[in-house]
Amino acid sequence: MNYRYVGKSGLRVSPICMGTMSFGSWSDEKESFRILDKAFDAGINFYDTAEVYPVPPRADTAGMTETIIGKWLKTKNRDALIIATKVAGAASGWFVPPIRAGLTAIDRHHIERAIEGSLRRLGTDYIDLYQVHWPDTVVPIEESMAALDRLVESGKVRYLGTSNENAYGLTKANTVAHYEGYARFHSIQNNFSLLNRRFLDELALVCRRENVSLLPYSPIGGGVLSGKYNVEKIPAVSRFGEYLQMDNARQRAMADRFLNERTLAATARYLEIAREAGMSATTLAVAWSMHFDFVASTIIGARTAEQLDESFAALGVTLSAEVLKACDAVHRDILYPMG
Repeated sequence: MNYRYVGKSGLRVSPICMGTMSFGSWSDEKESFRILDKAFDAGINFYDTAEVYPVPPRADTAGMTETIIGKWLKTKNRDALIIATKVAGAASGWFVPPIRAGLTAIDRHHIERAIEGSLRRLGTDYIDLYQVHWPDTVVPIEESMAALDRLVESGKVRYLGTSNENAYGLTKANTVAHYEGYARFHSIQNNFSLLNRRFLDELALVCRRENVSLLPYSPIGGGVLSGKYNVEKIPAVSRFGEYLQMDNARQRAMADRFLNERTLAATARYLEIAREAGMSATTLAVAWSMHFDFVASTIIGARTAEQLDESFAALGVTLSAEVLKACDAVHRDILYPMG
């Protein structure tokens, strides 16, 4: 396994990270343990979660994923694993955090309450990588970075990261950290896939110049790049099949973003590229995400342990120049299919 450093930190992580957002909703505890054990046996040392998981976020299930992981951690050597979790962030994001009463913010009060809850549920006394799940555009970044720095100073957190952030937000945060002597963001976790290359527009340059690593999520476009939606009828037992049946405007809007005429057209072409290259489209998508120099670890997810095989196959794949060129051609013809 070719372990990679996250930013300027001392964290060395596997090039695939096990995402856990389905634990407690689409995957029960038994299946979650099967997924975690299979990842561990494959050499994966990096596991990502969040205080609001599982998805879709609900008040009655929030925190369940961390609890499941905490039970599993008791069966392993904690110090051999890299555990990442997230503070929910501002309620103006794509979800309204249900963990704590009222609207949350990335201020000292909510950060301190969030870390204590995550530590308790995970059954550990430290988090390797603590991330801001959604940026707060109201609370001054100086206050947020000061509060996060205190967690590092206390030993409850080793390193910091952010998520769903833009180039300005990442640069501003780390500029404040530099001048105030605070701990910096070593990573950014954003949506990045063959269907969503927006990260390459500006953020990739920031990461390269400032030595910040991307931890891309949804490398197979929420399952779209697997090809399972390129059928006449959307599978009822699938993420977006279920979202479209919900009486929830946010979930339906997310489904429309990931699943539309342009994403399906692009996926059809990626399926053909993968077939000609002798691999599954899932393997192609994960391998494509992993090949960038600013990527430390690609976050994958699964409902069942069996679904991991095609993603893990990417660990042994180096995409040829011809395959990369073919993928770029799809992007030029169907530009930004997710908007």
